[in-house]
This record gives sequence, structure tokens and C-alpha cells, in this order.
Amino acid sequence: MVKLLKNPFRVQNSEGVDKNESMKKLKFSLFSILFSLILSAQQNSYYQQYAKYKMDIDVDAANFTYQGKQTLDYRNNSPDELKVAYFHLYWNAFKPGSMMDQRVQSQGVNADGRLAKRVGNTIVSRLSEIPKNEEGAQNIRWVKQNGKDLKFEIQGTVMKVFLAEAIKPNSSTTFTMEWDANIPMQIRRAGRNNREGVDMTMTQWYPKIAEYDYDGWAAFDYVGREFHAPFSDYEVNIKIDKDYVIGAGGNLENPTEVKGYDSNATIKEDISNKVTWKWTAKNILDFAWAADRDYSVESFPILDGPKVYLVYQKSEKTKYWSEMKPYITKYYQLMNATFGRYKWPSYSFIQGGDGGMEYGMCTMILGEANSVEGLSGLMFHEGAHSWFQQMLATNESVRPWMDEGFTQYAEDFVSYRLFPPKESQPNPFVGAIKAYVNFTKSGKEEPAVWLGDHHDNGTAYTYASYIKGETFLVELGYIVGEENLNKIMLKYYDEWAMKHPTERDFIHIAQLVSGMDLKWFQHYWINTTKTIDYGIKNVKYDPQSTTITLVNKGGVPMPIDFSILTKDKKVINYNIPLNLTRVWKTKDIYGNIQTLPFWAWTQQEYSFTIPYTKAQLSAMGIDFSQRLADVNPEDNYLEVK
Repeated sequence: MVKLLKNPFRVQNSEGVDKNESMKKLKFSLFSILFSLILSAQQNSYYQQYAKYKMDIDVDAANFTYQGKQTLDYRNNSPDELKVAYFHLYWNAFKPGSMMDQRVQSQGVNADGRLAKRVGNTIVSRLSEIPKNEEGAQNIRWVKQNGKDLKFEIQGTVMKVFLAEAIKPNSSTTFTMEWDANIPMQIRRAGRNNREGVDMTMTQWYPKIAEYDYDGWAAFDYVGREFHAPFSDYEVNIKIDKDYVIGAGGNLENPTEVKGYDSNATIKEDISNKVTWKWTAKNILDFAWAADRDYSVESFPILDGPKVYLVYQKSEKTKYWSEMKPYITKYYQLMNATFGRYKWPSYSFIQGGDGGMEYGMCTMILGEANSVEGLSGLMFHEGAHSWFQQMLATNESVRPWMDEGFTQYAEDFVSYRLFPPKESQPNPFVGAIKAYVNFTKSGKEEPAVWLGDHHDNGTAYTYASYIKGETFLVELGYIVGEENLNKIMLKYYDEWAMKHPTERDFIHIAQLVSGMDLKWFQHYWINTTKTIDYGIKNVKYDPQSTTITLVNKGGVPMPIDFSILTKDKKVINYNIPLNLTRVWKTKDIYGNIQTLPFWAWTQQEYSFTIPYTKAQLSAMGIDFSQRLADVNPEDNYLEVK
């Protein structure tokens, strides 16, 4: 029975429930769910911030000071409303009492040897002895947002700025500021009058906005080493005495008006005998430069690569720079083919006079070298950071192993091909594996997952980030096969170049390419200090066959490649899969592989039988390729006698 209601078009069922109202509620619920899913997807989708700098710098070279004016256009592409902003003031680290100084003093004998020195039986921080007039300083005069004065707070090497207007999602704002700076004594990477005689190495030299991402502001104090920043465009005008030559990571817009870059240049000095250098760069993480009156500049193009600049002081001590061109050319060709194409128009190798440190489109390196091979190793390593710190811009303060380790892998990969070892070496990474194995026995190893500046031991940081990161890729190649590893590295570049990937993004790609589950491997290798230790426990020779028993004595489970060498010099290769990968590799550098039943990670011993007798066998062993980072390889091989 249907009742007549005030609204003749509204119908109730026999229980008196309004069907139209129910439909409305259902539609609203579905819409709410759909909207929540869309909003969630938007909130979790990838984004990255963008910055554009315009700077005018006036350098007082005689007093090692400068004044700076900066306009920064900043776009918030995140879904979050930003009410504060953070800037890095790195040079504030180079003074007595800074956090960098405190860290060196507290670490003592475990401190970075380049930041400390031994006086008798005491370890002294070099920063503690910086004279007052040579301390690093970035003195902020004022900061404005869209013309409005802002309050700011200096926290060591970090400046916290309280915004006048919150930066809403998908909106932009403009910061302006003025500052003056004192160029510090060079302790590490930046500073004046370094030991090779370079006047000014200008790195991390301006107020630089911190990166903001899903994890929040990357406002890390400058305590040890690495840095992170948003991709940015730069327009930098540097006024300096006319006798100086500048090397920088960027494009020089007026080479005919300055010294060193054009033989027909007409130097355009002003009434104060200064020249303005005009530099631009697009989509890089940092703008760095160096200046010296004795710099020479050489340049050469690379087919399908960048134009390369060599900026250095010519002398007997730097004679190997002039021999580097063919090696650098082959280097870029190998890197482009193996890890993805270098994206910027130029790259500068600059004699910065202290170690080596990478920046956008350039590196600062030691100029003096004992051989072409030695100089190449330094250039190859720092140049490779263009891939794993610049184009694939991981936050290396959090994940230094993804930059330093992958870069070290690329350096060894290229060096092995351009400078083949004199003694037989099965792969480029044998040295790295031996170094890792030796260090595990020192008792000083610390997990690679630790934040870069928070390692208790300077050497432990080096092994966790450089060596453990490099062997991460070596072991990955062993697990998935070298052909798959090559595909993984290129796909990683294709999907994440000019972005900020994490370890989760890399493993996602590795799993897609290989079809394997690899999360367990990342956990063991990066998050723990557990080690690989397999061995041959027993061999039983029967009339028609041989039975081999292997044992896992370590904490990291792995698939096992096992090979035999027959008396007639044939090599037979077996693969014992690990059940954790779920999918087994079908080929590798050995050629054909015979796949055996899997070895469960909970199972300590594993036995298998091969159809060869003792009389047919010459040798057998785990991992003839020497890629497995087994900490006790002595029991991995057996000569059949």
C-alpha cells in the first residue's frame, strides 16, 4: 500500500524508509569514498619543489669577504601549507665551537682525519684553531617575503625563517635578502688559500633553501659532509678583481668580457678594476665556483656528451691534466651507455685544492697527482656523482650509500675498462669486496642505514656509505644476474632522473625488472651488519656421482652459484636459488646455468648430487666469479686431488 505524502514523488517502503533519501545517502557515501581515494592518491603522489635564484655578488678578494644580494622565487608543489622555511648557512660550521668542531672533538681518534690532527698523544680539531679573522661567516642583514620583513633565527648552520604569508600548496612566493660573508680558512672543501695555492673555493657559499618533501624539511646541520637541495635555476653575477679567472658549474654568458675563456676577449672592468662574471644554470642542485689568478682554462666537446672544462693551475705538479682528454671522453661515453645520458650541456673539473667534492655541473678536486690513473680515479668518482647525487638526487644526508656507494660502483666499473688490471681479476669489484671483508673483522662496522653525519666512527661511515653501497650493487648483480642489473640501472635512470628517489623506489624497479622479491636483501645489507658466510662442509665421492654438502654459517642468506672444473677443463655452473626471491635467475655471466632445488633461508645445510666422479673432477667451489662478499672465502673452494 502506497501512502500519499506531502511530496507526491517521495516513496516509502512498507517499513516507512524513504527510498529517495536512502539513495541520496548511498550516493553521498560513494562520493565520499571516491573523493577520499582521490585525495589520498594526490597526497601520496610524487612531487618536488622548485627554486630560482638570482644573485649579485661583490667580492673583496684582498680581504676574502664578499657582499651578496639574492632574489629567490620558490614554488611549493607539495600538498602542504608551509608556515616556515629553512635555509642552509654552511660556512657557519668553520669556526671554533661549531657543531662540526664539537663532533670532531667528541669523536677523538675516530674523527675524520682531515678535520683533526694529532698533537703528541692528543687529537685536536683543526676547526678549534681557526683564527678569528678566518672564521667562516654568513651574516644575514635582512630577509623579506614578497616585500615584507621577516623574522629569522640562526641555529648554527641552519636559518629558520618565519613567514609573513603561508605558502599554500601549488603556489609561489618570492624571498629577497642581503648578506655579507667571510670566506673561511679552508679546512674541508670550501675556503681561502688552500694547500695547493687556490685563492678561493666557493662551495656552499650562499643562503640555500632546504629541500621540502614528504618527510618534511631536510634541514640538516652541516656537521660532516653531504648536502641535499631542490632542483633550481641560477642566474649569478660575480664582481671580482679583473685578474681573477673563475671556474664554475654552469654556463658562462659573457666569455668575451672576462679572462681565460676566449683568446680574443676584451676585459670589461669597471672603475674599481673589477669585472662582472655572468653565470646561468638550469635545474641543478647547487651552484659552486672557484677563483684564482693563476687558473688556466681548457675545453673540449664530447660526442653525445657535455662540453668539458678543465680549470687548473698549470705546473709540473698538475702535468697530468693535459693528458686527461681521451680518458674523460671515453668515461662519458661509458657512463652514458651504462647509467643513462648526462643531461646538462657542460661539466667543469676545477682544481679546488682539497680532496674531491661534487656540485652541480662541476667538481672541486685536488690538482696535484702522481699519475694519469690516479687523477682519472678522482675525476671519474666525482664526475659519477652527476648521476647519483645530481640527476638521481637522493637525500644523501639520509641515504649516503645510494650516492657514494653507487658512485663508487660506477668509478670501479669504468676504471676497470679504461685501465685494465695488470694481474688477472675476474671483475672490477674484487678490491671493494676484499676491503669490506677485512673491515667486518675490525669490529667497527656500523649499519649503512644510519644518517650520514651520525656515524660514531669516520672510517665506519666510509665503509657503510662507499663500500657497503658499492657492494650492494655487486651482490644485487650476483642475485639477479648481470644482464638484469644493467637493465635495472638504466630503468632507474629513465624513471627517476631529475627527481629525488629513495631506496624504496630503487628496489621497486629492481623487483619489476628481475621479477624477484628483493626486500629481504635490502634489509639485511643496509639495515644490519650481518655477514655472508657459506662454505663446503663435506664432499662424498661415489662410483657414479659426487654428493656435496654446503653450510650457511653467516647471518645473511643468499642464493648460491656453485661451479665445477672437470679434468678436461670444462666448467659446469649450478645455481641454488634462495626461496626468499620466489623467482630464480636463468642466466648470468657464466653462460648456461643448471638450476637446483631452492635452499630455504631457515635451513643451515644443503646437499646435492652431481653426475661426476672424483676422477672426472679437478676443482669445485662457491662463486667462481668472486662477486659473493663471503667473509670467510677460504672454505668456498676445493681442489680435487
